[in-house]
Amino acid sequence: MGTIDDYLAGLEPRDREVIAHVYAVAGEGIETVQGTSYAMPSLLYHGKALLAVMRTKKHIGVYPFSGRVPQVVADALGGFEYDKGTIRFQPEHPLPDDTIRAIVAARIAEIEDPGLTRRARG
Repeated sequence: MGTIDDYLAGLEPRDREVIAHVYAVAGEGIETVQGTSYAMPSLLYHGKALLAVMRTKKHIGVYPFSGRVPQVVADALGGFEYDKGTIRFQPEHPLPDDTIRAIVAARIAEIEDPGLTRRARG
């Protein structure tokens, strides 16, 4: 069992279902492996942290390991709370699949072209 599987096993059923769904959508059609980044269970893409999803006391957080990604996908986030590096939602109001895909696409673009993050910093 990988680190995401271990993490999911310890969650309440409702949270497990929602978080597992985010990871499942995030990994669709691309080669990912389970790993850890910044002490969070994460999907890795080409050896780089792609996405982590964690339950906190007040919300579920999606961490794309980038301060740029939430800004890039802001239009797709609608009424969801976000700031630099974190996107937050409640289990009863999950992120739409297309929004998850947009987050992943933006992060993959950074992994494949590290210059994107350097250009964003100015």
